Amino acid sequence: ITCLDISSGGGLGVSTSTDGTMKIWQAANGEIRRLLEGHVYDVNCCRFFPSGLVVLSGGMDAQLKIWSAEDASCVVTFKGHKGGILDTAIVDRGRNVLSCSRDGTARLWDCGKSACLGTVADCGCPVNGIAAGTADSSLNLGTPEAPPSEREVGTEGKILLLAREDKKLQGVGLQSRQPVRIW
Repeated sequence: ITCLDISSGGGLGVSTSTDGTMKIWQAANGEIRRLLEGHVYDVNCCRFFPSGLVVLSGGMDAQLKIWSAEDASCVVTFKGHKGGILDTAIVDRGRNVLSCSRDGTARLWDCGKSACLGTVADCGCPVNGIAAGTADSSLNLGTPEAPPSEREVGTEGKILLLAREDKKLQGVGLQSRQPVRIW
């Protein structure tokens, strides 16, 4: 098992594996409900959407996938990274999602159009983990160079933290794509 998550209601769990599969199970007793197959190689990360009915996953095959927890179908596959996906984040209710990769980038995706909205950061080294959240109002997140796409939802006032392979933590304004700070 390489990663796991629990649904918002606490009823279901999801776990990923080095055998290329994921399992959805009852949190109360561990009973396997669904086997999700479709990644090639290791599945590195998984995360329930706020609804608890949909799962986001990323793997060493450089693919980001969205799955139905109800019938185990893969409803969307995103391609664009050049290296294995190491972590994911969901923006607000999940119209947009984020991924980071061994290729050194963090990307923002539009679930409805199954498309990449852009590279949020290019760090020049693998990005091992990410977290998105609302920034303190005293933090200057920068201004976007161009107006964001109308498909970009819930990124204003948010910061994306990137855990980099070079032992640095980097903050980026999610909407502006501007570096905030590197620790």
